[in-house]
Amino acid sequence: MDVLDSILKSMHKPPSVSDKQRLLMKKQKEEMLKKQKEEKERLRIFREKTEDRVNKFLQNESEYRLKFEPMDQMYRSIIHDVAEVAGMTAYSFGEEGIDRYTIVYKKDKPPSEDELSTLRLGEEWNEQKAEEIAKKRELEKQAEAEEARRKPEKIVPKTNYKEKYQHLIGLEAAKDAARITQTNKQYGFVPSANKKDVRSIEQTLADIQSKKRQKLSHAYDYAQSSNAK
Repeated sequence: MDVLDSILKSMHKPPSVSDKQRLLMKKQKEEMLKKQKEEKERLRIFREKTEDRVNKFLQNESEYRLKFEPMDQMYRSIIHDVAEVAGMTAYSFGEEGIDRYTIVYKKDKPPSEDELSTLRLGEEWNEQKAEEIAKKRELEKQAEAEEARRKPEKIVPKTNYKEKYQHLIGLEAAKDAARITQTNKQYGFVPSANKKDVRSIEQTLADIQSKKRQKLSHAYDYAQSSNAK
């Protein structure tokens, strides 16, 4: 028992949290909650200001787009949400974390593809830019038309040679000739049906033997006739 007591006494006790550390952890938690509350309040105020700004823009008939300054993604998401609720569209342009901003467009005056492409390239969109793009597109259209005029036209014969020579070949001469074309036996062509040997093996061997006997018989008769002379 004494040995066990000595062992237990020699063991280290788990570290205890001091009052100072406990007070520090509590303070850090309170500061975190305070920051979260302040951030939540800032977002609420920003949403109210955005709603008020969008409503005024909606009532202004002389403007068709509302541009916001660059801001973080959280605030841009609020702008997109407010625009959607108001029945408008919103687009963001620029590089994230540097100069990304949002533009809200009215539903009846959406942006053109030229405007979106220009803004996505980081360029400003205005009337002068729109005129430049329209002029460039017109020049390209004129160049295409000029190129089309330079291409040689397809020559279409004024008369039909079949009609011209129908008294010699007829209108359906080529088609009729194609339909009735057959193998001409005068030039040594034999139809494939005539090339097929339909005899059996036994019959073929018997014919070969018969031909050999005929040749031998002819040779013997020729020899006899030669000796008699």
